[in-house]
Amino acid sequence: MNITYKLDVIPKPEEVIELFIHAGLKRPTEPERIASMLKNADVLVTAWQEDKLVGICRTITDWVWCAYLADLAVFTGSKSAGIGKEMIAITREKIGPQCMLLLLSVPTAFEYYPKVGFNKEDRAFSIERTL
Repeated sequence: MNITYKLDVIPKPEEVIELFIHAGLKRPTEPERIASMLKNADVLVTAWQEDKLVGICRTITDWVWCAYLADLAVFTGSKSAGIGKEMIAITREKIGPQCMLLLLSVPTAFEYYPKVGFNKEDRAFSIERTL
C-alpha cells in the first residue's frame, strides 16, 4: 500500500465526511461545519492513497505547552497499515517536544492509543457541546 502524507493540505469537506463515516466516527455531516473545523486546525495531517483520502489527523495547539488531537480517522480498510501511527508521529514532530499531545478517545479506540504511545489518564473532564 503506497501512502502519501501531506501537512496542511485541506481536503474537500465531502471527502472528510466520507472518511469519518467509513472510519466509524460520529462527527458532523454538514460540509460548512467540517470546512470550518479543517480551516481552524493548527496541524492537519492527511494520508492519501493516490487521490483518495484514507486518513486525517487534526490538531489544535498553542505550540508551547499542549496540543489537542481532535480527530484521528483512518479508512476502515486501511486501519492495520500503520497510517494512524504515522500521522501521530508527523503531528508530534510538527508540534515539537515541548507540547503534550492529548485527546479524548471514542470507546472503540481505547485499546489502540496505548499501542501508539499514549498514556491512559483518569483525570480528564469535559462539558458536552449542545449542538
